[in-house]
Amino acid sequence: MSIVKINALTVPEEQREVLEKRFSSRAGSVENSDGFEWFELLRPIEGTDQYLVYTRWRDEAAFQAWMEGPMKAAHQQGPQGPQGDGGGEGGERPKPAASGSTLWSFEVVQQAAPKS
Repeated sequence: MSIVKINALTVPEEQREVLEKRFSSRAGSVENSDGFEWFELLRPIEGTDQYLVYTRWRDEAAFQAWMEGPMKAAHQQGPQGPQGDGGGEGGERPKPAASGSTLWSFEVVQQAAPKS
């Protein structure tokens, strides 16, 4: 079964818009990766300053290939990555929107979908 990677990003309130714009500008950058199944950026509603970046992959190897390939290249070239710390103009990197990041890994053991 699939694996899920959740990156919990601590984002101060004044940086929320910055983080969301950075993710919006990189839309489409992960969707064509081999083994990619799903992505969601979850904004906190109350009680926390942590955004959750949810990705689902066919297996750990597919996730690692993305991390070592497209993801790594994006961070080196400057476009926004999953931590919202992407590049700026003139080769200068802007301040990260997140003040902290924790990656959680899960294996999908059961799932359900709406009946059609």
